[in-house]
Amino acid sequence: MTPAEASAKSLEICRKAPVIPVLVIDELAHARPLAEALVKGGLPVLEVTLRTPIALDAIREMAKVEGGIVGAGTLLTPADVAAAKEAGALFGVSPGATDTLLSACEAADLPLLPGAATASEAMALLERGYTVQKFFPAEANGGAKALKAIGAPIPQVTFCPTGGVSLKNAPDYLSLSNTVCVGGSWVAPKEMMVAGDWDGIVALAQEAAQLAR
Repeated sequence: MTPAEASAKSLEICRKAPVIPVLVIDELAHARPLAEALVKGGLPVLEVTLRTPIALDAIREMAKVEGGIVGAGTLLTPADVAAAKEAGALFGVSPGATDTLLSACEAADLPLLPGAATASEAMALLERGYTVQKFFPAEANGGAKALKAIGAPIPQVTFCPTGGVSLKNAPDYLSLSNTVCVGGSWVAPKEMMVAGDWDGIVALAQEAAQLAR
């Protein structure tokens, strides 16, 4: 998969909904009902971060949910890429980007949303052919104002800002011409998962799915 092909696929996925839930799953039993709730609420694209021991198994369970498009976040190494692909991930997300990681994703035919925090990083990825990128960590890097400023001289790149994005500030990002969607964890609060409040998560997803782009 070429970088251009990866970006085209990433753009197609990112256009499915204004918000991509960024999920940290500690209990495997939560995986399937969580995916079902989010998809039912109108958020079909799900990023499962590889930050817990059961993350790969969670991807396997969530991949069974009809209508869901499950990806793996926090890809750092070629081993992460191989494991994510084997688990059924349809796309990958990374906090940054290295040549080694990019090459591994290209070889595995796994569309990657590579992370960039500065104009130089965005330019380096664009030079390789990645026109769809993750702006991370968004709020810590100056928020929507910073992303707007980066977009002015680099209009060729479209971003999915993640990191500190909430229901309150998501509209600021989504109003930008260089933002296709945002990534956020607020639609799947840990306390709701622990309580099994899947209807509550459906409601949060529905609210997020209505955000204007």
